[in-house]
Amino acid sequence: MAVVVRAGAAPMWWAGVLAASAGLLVPGLTGRRIGVLAGIALFLITAAAVGRTGLGRHRTSAGSVTRAGRHDVLQDRAVTLRVWRRGHRWWLALAFLVAVGASFAVPAAPGMLLAGIGVGLWLKAATIGRRESDDGVLLWVRADQLNARGGRPAGPAVTEYRTTGPAAGDASPGGARRRVTV
Repeated sequence: MAVVVRAGAAPMWWAGVLAASAGLLVPGLTGRRIGVLAGIALFLITAAAVGRTGLGRHRTSAGSVTRAGRHDVLQDRAVTLRVWRRGHRWWLALAFLVAVGASFAVPAAPGMLLAGIGVGLWLKAATIGRRESDDGVLLWVRADQLNARGGRPAGPAVTEYRTTGPAAGDASPGGARRRVTV
């Protein structure tokens, strides 16, 4: 489940960094200094808000978990990332273009807002990962309960989460790639 939450973090972060960098090239209507200061404030507020939003739904759904059965379809981490990113690529491109366009008014601030969303998603996945580590299980959402674009792990279609042991799958707690030691 944390993989789905974390899937948008990297694209949002990099789109935001690129948009903020492009925004610094133009002085804008407010000037670079005001744009950067507003961007820092937006980054911090957005990261905190996105990181905390929806955790109650995740906790509620995580309260009713079932051990993953033989017939449950649980997606591989790479498949989950690919499905989410393909399903949201146009939204990511549109968000990037809007952030670059809005940088002509307030330089760097819209890009930093987008980067804040990415960091907030990463923080939310880390919070879920801490819970997984504390409980000694990995939380999963069945693939057929995700929406058509591969998102909404706490959406209305998700009836309950599935659990596996921490050694199952290719993701570590929090949705990060499992490191293989040789």
